[in-house]
Amino acid sequence: MLRVMLVDDSHEEESPLKEGLVAAGYDVVVVSALGLALAERVTELAPDVIIIDTESPSRDVLEHVSVVNACAPRPIVVFTDDRENASIQAALKAGVSAYVVAGIDAQRLQPILEVAVARFQHEQALREELRDAQTKLVERKTIERAKGILMEQKGVSEEHAYRLLRKLAMDRNAKLLDVAQQVVDVAKLLS
Repeated sequence: MLRVMLVDDSHEEESPLKEGLVAAGYDVVVVSALGLALAERVTELAPDVIIIDTESPSRDVLEHVSVVNACAPRPIVVFTDDRENASIQAALKAGVSAYVVAGIDAQRLQPILEVAVARFQHEQALREELRDAQTKLVERKTIERAKGILMEQKGVSEEHAYRLLRKLAMDRNAKLLDVAQQVVDVAKLLS
C-alpha cells in the first residue's frame, strides 16, 4: 500500500481527495500547506507519493517541490484548477510528475498515481544514466590527459602511454583512474 502525503491548501475539514484516497486503500497523511516546510515533512513522514491539492500552485509551493526533488525525490502529483500554461510549465520544471486539472474523480486516482510513479521512476533512471555517462566522460578525459602527458614526457605512442599507465596501476594495486589522476596532478605541480 502506498503511503501518500496529501498537501492541502483548502481550509475544509474533510477533502474529497482525501476521502477518495482512503477509499482507494491508500495510507494518507494530511499536511496543511500553511507554513509549509515540505522537505522536512517528507523526511519525517517518508511518503511514497506526494499529492498537492491547490487552486493554483504558488511560487512558494513550487520552490518547496524543487527542494524536495533535490534532497528527497518522490513522485509529486498536483491537483489544481489552474489551466494556465505558465503554471503547468513551472510545475513540471519544479519536478512535478503529474499535473491534473479540473476536478477529482475517485475512480481516476489509482491510474493517475500509477502513471506518476512510473514517470518518476523512468526519470530517475534517466538521471542515473546521465550521471554515469558524465562520470565516465570525466574519467576518460583524465586518462586521456595522463596519456598525453606521458606521450610528451617520454616520447612514446598513445598505445605505449596507456600500457605504462596500466602497468603502473597494476604495480601499485590501484585503479587506472587513480594513477592517471596522480600523473595529471604531478604534471600540474611540475609545470
